[in-house]
Amino acid sequence: MADAIQRSISEAFSKVDRKDFVLPEYAAAAYEDKPLPIGYGQTISQPSTVAFMLELLEVTEGLKVLDVGSGSGWTTTLLAHLVGGAGMVTGVEPIPELVKFGQTNLAKYYPAHKARIYKATNHYGCKDRAPYDRILVSASADTIPAELMNQLKPSGIMVLPVQNSIWKIVNKPAKNGGFYKEEYPGFVFVPLV
Repeated sequence: MADAIQRSISEAFSKVDRKDFVLPEYAAAAYEDKPLPIGYGQTISQPSTVAFMLELLEVTEGLKVLDVGSGSGWTTTLLAHLVGGAGMVTGVEPIPELVKFGQTNLAKYYPAHKARIYKATNHYGCKDRAPYDRILVSASADTIPAELMNQLKPSGIMVLPVQNSIWKIVNKPAKNGGFYKEEYPGFVFVPLV
């Protein structure tokens, strides 16, 4: 299954052009493996980090996915490609200008996808559309938000940065109780607002 997921991610990266989601002044750097500013103190993550997070997320066709901190819409569109026509992706972003930027990019370049980007409320995630098979968070939290964990379906997976680590959370009991968790240290993200 891991090989199939990696192939799907590679295909998504080849079909969803990162250049379509960066500011015009950073278009020449769109294919470099580094984060780029998208305004308002936020960034579009570097491709290798996004690919790693998507591998951990194990997205397959037909899933219902939440993208927290959708920014310019790049990860929302990648996820939409991965879930295909039978799936659905909901992106949420707290910064109104980035909500518009992401919506515009999605509609302009990839209108056929079943994905939508909404203004985030003061709550984590999007409870109205929960539960989700997968949740991707693209900004760093101080702790793992219980509110997001509660929006995961049984056996659902959430991948998110917490401080300087990426965490994979699976909604299934661990040996010591609670959710199953894996930590991957050594990353830097903008803070989750």
